[in-house]
Amino acid sequence: MPTTNHISTKWLGKMAFESTNPSGLNLKIDASPDDGGEGGGLRPKALMLSGLAGCSGLDVAALIKKMKLEVDDFHIETIANLTDEHPKFYDAVTVEYHFHGPNLAEKKLQRAVDLSVEKYCGVMEMFRQFAKMEIKTIFHHG
Repeated sequence: MPTTNHISTKWLGKMAFESTNPSGLNLKIDASPDDGGEGGGLRPKALMLSGLAGCSGLDVAALIKKMKLEVDDFHIETIANLTDEHPKFYDAVTVEYHFHGPNLAEKKLQRAVDLSVEKYCGVMEMFRQFAKMEIKTIFHHG
């Protein structure tokens, strides 16, 4: 039987919606005041980028643990270019993996990023269908 995700998204009035998640936590989506919303929620397209970073980040975090690597801090910067014409979509996305620490095993961390990007991250694979992906790994020693 195929695995499916079922999300319910309910209109709260004006430009606001509430969406469920399999975690049991709900999230609010809203448009900016410029677009008739109240800015009281998250923007859908930006949420896609959080989904991308979160999906890959979970892979990398699991591999850091599995490989017993020393990383003090790890963050992902996701920079996406939106097309000018409707429907506006991301046609180019840069994902930067930033690792901080005095004892970074660069080769192993690069391997963790590569495994996520090339093999494990399903959201990355979805993004590849519509955007040119650029991946950068940045090591901050100290």
